[in-house]
Amino acid sequence: MREDIEVDVVVAGAGACGVMAALRASENPDVVVAVLEKSMTEGCNAGVSSGSLAAGGTRFQAAAGIEDSAQRHTADILANSGDERHRDLVTALCTVAPDYVHWIADDLGYPMQVGVDMARKGMSVPRLHADPARAGGGPLMTHLRKFLADRPNVALLDEAPVTGLRVEDGTVVGVTASQGSHDLVVQAGVTVVATDGFAGNRALMQEHCAELGDPFHGGVSTATGDSIGWLSPLGAEFRNMSACLRHGQVTLRGTRVNPALPWLGAVLVNRRGERFVDEQAHGYSGLAGVIQAQPDERAVMIWDAEAQQTARHSEMMRESEQAGALLEAPDVAGLAEALRLDPLALALALKPLPGRRALVGPFHYAWLTHGVLTTQGGAAIDTTGRVLRTDGTTIPGLRAGGGAAVGLAGTHSAGYSSGNGLLSAFGMGWIVGDEIAAGVDLRVPTHR
Repeated sequence: MREDIEVDVVVAGAGACGVMAALRASENPDVVVAVLEKSMTEGCNAGVSSGSLAAGGTRFQAAAGIEDSAQRHTADILANSGDERHRDLVTALCTVAPDYVHWIADDLGYPMQVGVDMARKGMSVPRLHADPARAGGGPLMTHLRKFLADRPNVALLDEAPVTGLRVEDGTVVGVTASQGSHDLVVQAGVTVVATDGFAGNRALMQEHCAELGDPFHGGVSTATGDSIGWLSPLGAEFRNMSACLRHGQVTLRGTRVNPALPWLGAVLVNRRGERFVDEQAHGYSGLAGVIQAQPDERAVMIWDAEAQQTARHSEMMRESEQAGALLEAPDVAGLAEALRLDPLALALALKPLPGRRALVGPFHYAWLTHGVLTTQGGAAIDTTGRVLRTDGTTIPGLRAGGGAAVGLAGTHSAGYSSGNGLLSAFGMGWIVGDEIAAGVDLRVPTHR
C-alpha cells in the first residue's frame, strides 16, 4: 500500500543532527516537518555516546572561571586534525555550539554543567558539557525527541527507514520510505539527510577502513551507510572516508572506561608487562591504533583509588562495572599474580613518568582492546550543510549532517577530538534548522 505525504521539510534520521534540525525548523509554526527514523529501539550513535557537548565560551565555563571562546575551540580542533581544508566548517560549528548548549539547558530544561573533571587530549581548557549525573547520550536524546514529538507541526515516524531520495530535474524533492506494509512517498521543499555513518556495514568498512583490522564495533547496527548509495548517483563528493571515531579504551566486555583516566594517573601495560605509551600523548581515538599494535591487540589499564574516586562518576564506568569489566587487586604482588606478569617488571612499568604522581594500592584495572564507534568520512558539505558535488556545485533541495556528512577528524582517526561527533551533528542540525525556519531555500510544496 502506498501513502503520499507532502511537507515543507523531511528529515531522514532522528539522531542528534536530525532531531536538532527538526526542532529548530519547527520553531517556525508555519513549517511542517516530517522526521523518519529507521529504529528508535536500536537507537542512534548519539544515544550510545557519552552525551558530552563540546562548546567554547559558554556561561557554564564563565561561572566556573574558565576562559574560552569559539575561536580557541576551533584552533584546538584544527591543531589536532591538521585539516585546514575544513577550517570554515569547523569555525561555523564551534561558533554555534554555545548557542545550542544554552538552548538545551535554558529553553528545553535539560540539566547541564561544564565537566571540569573531563580532561581530554588536545583540549586546552575544560569545555565538555554534560548533565550532572553523567547519564550519557541516551537520556539526552530521549529528552530532545520528546520535545520534538510534542510539536504540533512535526510528525515523528518510527520504524520508517528511508529507502531513497526523490529527484526531479536534478533537484531533490523528497524521499521514499517504508513503514510496516506501507510504502511512503514524501514530497518536501527541503530534504535533510541526517543518517548515521557506515561503521555497522562490514563491506564499506573493509572498502574504506581496512587498515583498522576487525575492531569491536561499539556503535549502533543501523549505521549502515545508506546515504552513500543515495548521494553517489547525484555526483556528491565524499571526503575523509578512512577516518573513524576509534576508541582505545574498550573493555573486553564491550563497554568503555572513562577517557579521563590517563589524566588521573592511569597506566597502560601490554601482555609482556611493558608500559608501551605515554597515556596522555593520545586522545582515545588515536590510542586505538597504539592498542591495535600490541600483542593480541590488548592491554591492561591500571589506576588507583584516588583516580577511581573521580573517574567513577560517568555512565561508562557504571556500565563497565555492571558488566564485570572492572577488577581490583590489593597491591603490586596481587596485581602481578592476577595479570600473570613478573612483579618486578610490573613495578617498573608502574613507575610514574616525570611530573606524574605515583599510583598507590589498592589498584583497579581493566583489560582493554580497540574499537570503532562511528565513521568520520562522508559527504562534503559547505558551512550551511549544502551537499557539494565533485565539481564544487551544490545539490539543490538537499542538506546533510551527522554521520552522513564529513566529520572533523581530518584524514586520520587520530585527528578526532573529544566531542567532535556531537559538535558536528548538533551544530549542523542547528545551522540547517535555523535557515529552514527563516525560509532559506524553503520551496513550498504544492499543497500549501
